[in-house]
Amino acid sequence: MPWLILFLLALVWGSSFILIKRSLDVFSPGEVGALRVIITWLFLLPFALKRFRNHSLRKWMLFLTVGTIGSLLPAFLFAAAQKGIDSSLAGILNSLTPLFTLLLGMAFFKTRPKWFNVAGVFIGLSGALGLVSVSGNGNFSFNMGFAILIIIAAICYAINVNIIKAFLQDVEPITITAMSFFTVGPLAAVYLFGGTSFVVSVGSNPKAIQGLGYLAILAIGGTGLALMLFNRLIQITSAVFASSVTYFIPVVAVMWGIADGERFRAGFIVWICLVIAGVLLVNTKSLTKNRFAKAVSGFIAPEKYKD
Repeated sequence: MPWLILFLLALVWGSSFILIKRSLDVFSPGEVGALRVIITWLFLLPFALKRFRNHSLRKWMLFLTVGTIGSLLPAFLFAAAQKGIDSSLAGILNSLTPLFTLLLGMAFFKTRPKWFNVAGVFIGLSGALGLVSVSGNGNFSFNMGFAILIIIAAICYAINVNIIKAFLQDVEPITITAMSFFTVGPLAAVYLFGGTSFVVSVGSNPKAIQGLGYLAILAIGGTGLALMLFNRLIQITSAVFASSVTYFIPVVAVMWGIADGERFRAGFIVWICLVIAGVLLVNTKSLTKNRFAKAVSGFIAPEKYKD
């Protein structure tokens, strides 16, 4: 079940970059970020209204924190960043999320991963880097000012994952998702209608309806429904394993490229296998109970494991 959820999320989120890119052809980054949050909020509103009662002040503060750090800020950061960097680089930088999740978990949330879990984080990251490098021939449009926005978003995701794992373990995933957007949706609406020219854009741009269609798919499928699955994945596995979905996003992007006519390269297989090996190690609790992980760890550090 965890692996099925992981692959579904990778498929959905791996396709989200193209939807953001298409939306940015119609709307400004601020409008794209706000609309993504608002559409998700409206979609989840019926679920939120059914779950509105019986939450303590502490829970409301956690919902607000999760909504702000895990959804509101990243929506704006990714939209702004994709105006200045390509999707390949965005995918690479987003793959830093498991590393930040691991480091923040160890520093502030008292998580104690085993050495092979840590090794898995770096192996998976290496696979993601290699995959995107091969697919792009090592050529990336790099602008530090825009790249830092993705790095900040990755840190936000890492904080969010650790908060859910540490403090909302007993709350239903649909409740976490619905209530977190219930707290931040109005903030996005105030910004959209009070701080942007969205109303003018919709009235004057003939592609506005098409752009809203891209955003609706992104918000409902890639944010609302996907976050319900993601929050469930956090609860039934570890924070680092759940965040390792970002390693598979470049895999999905490469698959989309091949389907669109890009040339298949043999190196793809090597790097994809490295990603899978890394995620397996991240999710391993005991080497003796996972033969594949045992073999991988024995290869990278034979002195640390002996029969």
